[in-house]
Amino acid sequence: MSENRFDVSGKRILITGASSGFGAHFARVLAEQGADLVLAARRVEKLEETAGAVRALGRDAVVVPMNVADHASVEAAFERMPALDVVVNNAGISRDGATDTLSEEDWSAVVDTNLNGVWAVSKFAIQQWRRDGRPGNIINIASILGLRVGAMLAPYTVAKAAVVQFTQSIALDYARHNIRCNAICPGYVETDINREFFQGPHGEKLIKRIPYRRLGQIDELVGPLLLLASDASSYMSGAAIPVDGAHLCNTL
Repeated sequence: MSENRFDVSGKRILITGASSGFGAHFARVLAEQGADLVLAARRVEKLEETAGAVRALGRDAVVVPMNVADHASVEAAFERMPALDVVVNNAGISRDGATDTLSEEDWSAVVDTNLNGVWAVSKFAIQQWRRDGRPGNIINIASILGLRVGAMLAPYTVAKAAVVQFTQSIALDYARHNIRCNAICPGYVETDINREFFQGPHGEKLIKRIPYRRLGQIDELVGPLLLLASDASSYMSGAAIPVDGAHLCNTL
């Protein structure tokens, strides 16, 4: 029994922001483990690439255009959404800058995507599960910057902190409906987008503050993802799991 504890085979899992980065990687990993995927993002052409990789692994992939920052877009997507077992709220963006120089557009873009989008997707997923009388499972991709602050990232840190609190709110409010919600809080993980920065002097200085003295690799998020997506975590709800090379443990 223990070898099947982390099994996700046959589960249908929605991933937002599935056109690239964490989302595309999560889709391939979950497909390898036997899950069927619903892939959501704004860039449909990139979604089709992810869907092709999922189908090549023998699993079903449904492509759903969705802008999580647009409540109406999320609602429209859920009107034709297949029955879901798990939702991974992964879509996110960042804007850096000092609070007194940030534009309203930049602030709103981050909060609308990273927080309001998580709320909208969770809202309609919960409605589906309650309507159908089925259990549900939400995994929010938060950040260690939602647990401790980072410089010049006010909208991002604020939104991610709110996501952690929102995770706990869902866990509390919907436990009696057999709907659970947990969060993964990645530290600094190497991606195509940030690789050049971390090879520069400012990035190298930041890496030295991580106790592991290195960036995380995207595959190091897979263990927590499979834990939370599977029935292995059936008694977990409201948890925020840091995956950060002990970065949060660093001295102040």
